[in-house]
Amino acid sequence: MTVRIGIRREDKNEWERRVPLVPQDVQALRAEHDIEVYVQPSPIRAFAAEAYDQAGATMQEDLSDCPVVLAIKEIPAHLFRPNQAYVFFAHVIKGQGHNMPMLKQLLELGCTLIEYEKIVDEKGRRVVFFGNYAGLAGMIDALWALGQRLTWEGIANPFTDLHLAHDYPTLDEAEAAVAALGRRIEREGLPASVTPLVIGVAGYGNVAKGVQEILALLPHQEVAPADLANLSPTRDHVYTVTFKEEHSVEPLAPDQPFELQDYYQHPEKYRGVFARYLPHLTVLMNAIYWDKKYPRLVTKADLQALYHGATPRLRVIGDISCDIEGGIEATVRCTDAGDPVFVYDPATSQSIDGWTGTGPVILAIDNLPGELPRESSTTFSGTLKPLVPAIARADYTVPFEDLDLPLVIKNAIITYQGQLTPNYQYIARFL
Repeated sequence: MTVRIGIRREDKNEWERRVPLVPQDVQALRAEHDIEVYVQPSPIRAFAAEAYDQAGATMQEDLSDCPVVLAIKEIPAHLFRPNQAYVFFAHVIKGQGHNMPMLKQLLELGCTLIEYEKIVDEKGRRVVFFGNYAGLAGMIDALWALGQRLTWEGIANPFTDLHLAHDYPTLDEAEAAVAALGRRIEREGLPASVTPLVIGVAGYGNVAKGVQEILALLPHQEVAPADLANLSPTRDHVYTVTFKEEHSVEPLAPDQPFELQDYYQHPEKYRGVFARYLPHLTVLMNAIYWDKKYPRLVTKADLQALYHGATPRLRVIGDISCDIEGGIEATVRCTDAGDPVFVYDPATSQSIDGWTGTGPVILAIDNLPGELPRESSTTFSGTLKPLVPAIARADYTVPFEDLDLPLVIKNAIITYQGQLTPNYQYIARFL
């Protein structure tokens, strides 16, 4: 039996050009599973309407006849239809205040919400994600931001050769530009006034892997956190350092050793100590998952102490995780690819657009993979495609306990028939 699904246009901003399903996967779903795909027209989508036409999709504005609608980013609340099922990155599982009105509307209309972020395997690992592309774009943009900041300080530097990730037609071209930057560093050296130039990466998951892929294109030496205080001011390479949980927190109880699982289960027994590393970093890339129960990686007080009466080495914080006043408390707002950075002034707690002023430059783009739309969409679509037939054919009119879906999908359902599902009842307190 033929079933329908819809793909809505993305309208978060002009830079959001990604798609949940690329044309080649739409064609395969149609041929192999008898799934008809209806696609809203979009003037900015990274894949042309003609490609979807050739794949057998139907281009039309109205998706009301599609029981299931797929998207990438948040959908404006007024666009929801009663009893329809939606699959997108809703960003509600932490009780994010700015998305609670959207969630209320989903509940009031009896809609089903499937959250990509909660489609995980039996070990809790994400099944569909853009994480590594966030790391790739974030590191490119952070190097660009470093170049802008140093130039404003009057320091000639090779990072000015680099552009933002979205300025390159393909990821290959962006990486070629970073590699060329690396060759210039080897040939001409870094400015002596900023050596040793240290790039710290907090995290070691998919996002961090993307960051490391870019750093690998530069002449670099990996060091341990304990080595930071004794680095030589070399000019022919940068230093890189990876921070794990044991570097960012310590037990409150004296003489208690750090235990990772104990920290995950009882974060209240630990305190943040990452500030000890800040004086040694030039760039900090935040690629960790953060929740309110965990200590922050960098607090506003940490930055006040760092910048009080001094001009520290720290120039840029690339907050890829981008939780507002979260793991990086100085991330007081999000940015976009057109206006990617602001300076956080530790003395006033104000943010100033651009890269000028006292304080670190904060990169806080909350849809970084959108800067590499074709590559990131192709990878994402390939992981989503196997799940689509079950999502498309499910009967969303039956009681939740009778809903026939694989657990990997069913466990990601946030709302169902106007109610929060059992796993997500806790969100009610944020409503």
